[in-house]
Amino acid sequence: MKGPEVPTLHWQKSSYSSEGNNCVELATAPDGTIRLRESDEPTTALTLRPSGLYSLLVAARREITNRP
Repeated sequence: MKGPEVPTLHWQKSSYSSEGNNCVELATAPDGTIRLRESDEPTTALTLRPSGLYSLLVAARREITNRP
């Protein structure tokens, strides 16, 4: 039995990532979700709705700006 067909996604590297394989990449899936992964672990991806990605970025920015 075959599993569900996985669509080919167009992954984009973050402009903040350095050269090499240590990059954050994202792609928009046909169902409207956003996939987020590390380039050195391409088989594992976080799936978020746009509002979830926004919340993640707000929380990350808050964490970075509150560091001593």
